[in-house]
Amino acid sequence: MAKHHDQTILVIGATGHQGGAALRHLRQSGFALRAFTRDPEKPEAAHLTGPATEIFRGDLDDQESLRRALDGVHGVFSVQDSKQGYETEVRHGRAVADLTNRARVDHLVYSSVASADRNTGIPHFDSKFQIENHIRNTGLRYTIIRPVAFMENFLAMRPSIENGAFSMPLSPQTRLQMIAVDDIGAFAAMAFVRPGHWQNRVMELAGDDLSMEEIAETLSRVTEKKVSYVPVPWERFEQQAGKEMTTMFRWFEREGYHVDIPGVRLERPQLMRFERWASLNWQPVGTRASGGGAAS
Repeated sequence: MAKHHDQTILVIGATGHQGGAALRHLRQSGFALRAFTRDPEKPEAAHLTGPATEIFRGDLDDQESLRRALDGVHGVFSVQDSKQGYETEVRHGRAVADLTNRARVDHLVYSSVASADRNTGIPHFDSKFQIENHIRNTGLRYTIIRPVAFMENFLAMRPSIENGAFSMPLSPQTRLQMIAVDDIGAFAAMAFVRPGHWQNRVMELAGDDLSMEEIAETLSRVTEKKVSYVPVPWERFEQQAGKEMTTMFRWFEREGYHVDIPGVRLERPQLMRFERWASLNWQPVGTRASGGGAAS
């Protein structure tokens, strides 16, 4: 670990799921850290504190704050979301790449999305592919990781699951590839630990591939309570989730992700399977005194 203590990694999106996971694994690998966040006081920032970690107040709309944050860093982990709109996401992603390049930073790791290059017609996939292409054109040394759907998405369904059902609009036999957010953070850290191995690589990430019925069976085993899969009619799903989410789920139904999971496991043998992930987040329903365990 000591060999990385003089290398500082700037973590963009440090209070988010992916940024937080990257920060944890980078810390375990012995890097010095600079956590970039708009609001160090918000509850999500509590996990940022730790050894060799600097909390840096900044905003991607304030390029001067980003320039200061990049001063003296060895690498950058970059992830953006589309909550402020796709134009803003692309603008932020490009700005991080451009300023990282101008600061002569050694390595940029960008988290995109699996199948970003497949013309899916899903806006938040297309926006990430625009950022990917911009990064390639800068001449930066980069690694692009492309995760599939997060296992953590099932945490939003916890009340329904614990009442014995979970619902999506997909057919019961439709398969969905998933990844634990912790594994995304692990791959981000691996790219900085072994830069030669990961330089200018694009790696799609998935840890498991299950049908809706298999997910229900897995949750039944973990919770020790029967969990059934109950498909939601597409019309009702669109009313509840909106047009873009429906576009994405129709793509899941029609095509879906096709990540080479055995190839991913060669890089990280301890890659999380869904059952292991669920066991860390659910105790058997009949034995729980309060809320389930935290994600790893």
